[in-house]
Amino acid sequence: MSYEFTVMTQEEAEDIAFNWHYDDEYSFYDMEADQEDLDEFLNQEKRGTSSFSVTKENDLIGFLSINRIGDKTLDIALGMRPDLTGLRKGEGFLRKCIDFLNTEYEPLKITLSVATFNKRAIKVYKKVGFIAVQTFMQETNGSTFEFLKMEYKY
Repeated sequence: MSYEFTVMTQEEAEDIAFNWHYDDEYSFYDMEADQEDLDEFLNQEKRGTSSFSVTKENDLIGFLSINRIGDKTLDIALGMRPDLTGLRKGEGFLRKCIDFLNTEYEPLKITLSVATFNKRAIKVYKKVGFIAVQTFMQETNGSTFEFLKMEYKY
């Protein structure tokens, strides 16, 4: 069965925001960890048609949010349901996300940012073809954290 990408509903956004809780240091990615991020994620107007729920066999397994940066560059944020992380499913999920982006948007470049402590995700991103571009500091979750900007070029 294949992955399906549909514009995220408010019900799905609330499910992700309030019910997806990650273990240990990955709790950094809980939507409730940063009020500003939570408010933005829950705002249907801001999400518009650029945030997608990812389902497999009608089961919500992840999300993909897209921000257009110029004509052919997309900056993405994505996440998998917590109980699916750490099980070697990330590579397949990310490849399906890229396939979807290629079909729907035909980008020349895809970028994303990941907290530098998240070695697990960085390894997956590199395996799929993302390269490290730069590190930067960002205020979030009540402090300042180092992030890695990565880019996928065709």
